[in-house]
Amino acid sequence: MENFTFYNPTKLIFGKGQVEQLKNLIPNYGKKVLLVYGGGSIKRSGLYDQVIGLLNSIDVELFELSGVEPNPRLTTVKRGVEICKKEGIEFLLAVGGGSVIDCTKAIAAGAKYDGDPWDFVTKKHQVTEALPFGTILTLAATGSEMNAGSVITNWETNEKYGWGSPVTYPQFSILDPVNTFTVPKNQTIYGIVDMMSHVFEHYFHPAKHTPLQDRFCESILRTVMEEGPKLVNDLENYDLRETILYCGTMALNGMVSMGYQGDWATHNIEHSVSAVYDIPHGGGLAIIFPNWMKHNLDVNVDRFKQLAVRVFDVDPSGKSDRDVALEGIAKLREFWNSIGAPNSLKDYEIGDDKVDLMADKSVINGEFGQFKKLNKEDVVSILTASL
Repeated sequence: MENFTFYNPTKLIFGKGQVEQLKNLIPNYGKKVLLVYGGGSIKRSGLYDQVIGLLNSIDVELFELSGVEPNPRLTTVKRGVEICKKEGIEFLLAVGGGSVIDCTKAIAAGAKYDGDPWDFVTKKHQVTEALPFGTILTLAATGSEMNAGSVITNWETNEKYGWGSPVTYPQFSILDPVNTFTVPKNQTIYGIVDMMSHVFEHYFHPAKHTPLQDRFCESILRTVMEEGPKLVNDLENYDLRETILYCGTMALNGMVSMGYQGDWATHNIEHSVSAVYDIPHGGGLAIIFPNWMKHNLDVNVDRFKQLAVRVFDVDPSGKSDRDVALEGIAKLREFWNSIGAPNSLKDYEIGDDKVDLMADKSVINGEFGQFKKLNKEDVVSILTASL
């Protein structure tokens, strides 16, 4: 285990009916509020009207930014920044999934910066201040509701990068499982894949002796695998939505990764794929992650074997460590297939014509990954196996 300092200032407000707390929370930050959301789902569910009613009851001056994309774009961030600067916004409220929250983080930082927001996404500028913001989560997936990270896409250049700052944690996040009832089956599946992928990114690290962290990760994975398939077939089950929602938050709020740095190479590769093809993030991860695992199996066979035995219940009797590890990877693919996740880039009509381009985008900042450093040749191999 490495030395570490843990910091997470986000106030997590979890449970049925907790959105009512907005009336007590918002006045702490100001009167001018920018409401940020995506498409029409929060209006169809009635959540939009509920939020508007609560905000009107505390007499805020309300502004809106709608239309945040599933892979939030720089152009939308800039629209939000313009509103903030023009209207003197004091607080932002993100109502939606991880994409809406990621976009809101970039707007909050951009509102305090005189340059192009793309500067801090590409790490040319270090964010040191941001407008305060809160979230009302409607999708269990990214964990963005309780971390400082954000992923933004520049569609004009087909680039997609993650970034973050200590000042871009939400002030509070309200998680009511009822607000995830209307999430369709495919998005529920992508969310399950995404949160499991976050745990895998933590699990494959170069640090030594992390037994408690390993068990944290394994418990989240086993819980998602037990409850996720039930949820896919029972989308309005409160207890199942509650469990999966909590798993998504715990997978990426820093609690399970104290004492080491996770890998994050698979996310980097997927960002390059969805920057070019604009596919769902969870779908891309479902396709790529098992192939990343196979490609890196020999880096630490024991760790893959441990995952296979503890999470996927592979019986190691009479088998080599490598065979046990491979069986675990196969069981991961089998599980994701069983809930309806894609397993090939062909599922999105992606062929081999842009593999080289996507690989170039993955290594634009050089070799990457903590478990094993990947170069362009590695990425080409993983993407080719994903076709």
